[in-house]
Amino acid sequence: MLALIRRKMKFQREADPQWADQISQQPGCDRIWSCIQCGTCSGTCPVSIYMDFTPRRVIALVREGFRADVLSCQTIWLCASCYSCAVHCPQNVHITDLMYSLKREAIRHRMYPARFPIPVLAREFYELVRKRGRNSEIWLVLRMALKSNPFILLNMAKYGLSLLRTGRMSLRMERIQRVEELPKELNGMKEVAS
Repeated sequence: MLALIRRKMKFQREADPQWADQISQQPGCDRIWSCIQCGTCSGTCPVSIYMDFTPRRVIALVREGFRADVLSCQTIWLCASCYSCAVHCPQNVHITDLMYSLKREAIRHRMYPARFPIPVLAREFYELVRKRGRNSEIWLVLRMALKSNPFILLNMAKYGLSLLRTGRMSLRMERIQRVEELPKELNGMKEVAS
C-alpha cells in the first residue's frame, strides 16, 4: 500500500522546470503562466469526463515540469479540438494549442499510452503523407489497427467490404506529383514547430 501511495505522490526532484519553459515557447503556449487554475476549461470541456487528468491539471503539471506524467497521459489525445476551453478561458490561455504541442512532444519522445490508437493514428497519417503526399483512408486504418488493436478490424470488415463494393473506398494508394520534394517541405515544418 505504501508503495502505491509513493508512486502517486509527486516530488519536486521528478520535475523538470526547463521543460516547462520549452513548452511555453511553443506557438500558442505562451499564456500557460497566466492560468489562474479556475477550472473553467475543465468545466466546459465536453470530453473531460473521459480524461485521466482535467485540462486544468495538465496545465498545472506542465508548469511544474512533470514531463513524464503529462506526455504519457490520455488527456492530450482525447482533446476534441473544439476550442470550448480556449473560448471560455478568462485568461485567454490557448489550451487546445497546448494540447497539440504536447501531442507532438509525446510522439517525438514516444511517451504515449501503449496501444492507444490515437497517437498511432497520428504517426501513421504523418508517415503516409510523408511517403506519398496524401492519405489513403483504408491503408491508414489498416496500419493503425495492426499497430494498436487488430481485433477492431473484425468489427469494421462488414462496413469496409460494403464501401469497397459500392466504390466509395479504394484500395489504390495515390501519390502526388513531385513527391520527392515533400520531405524538404516537411523538414522545414519540423524546424518551425520545434
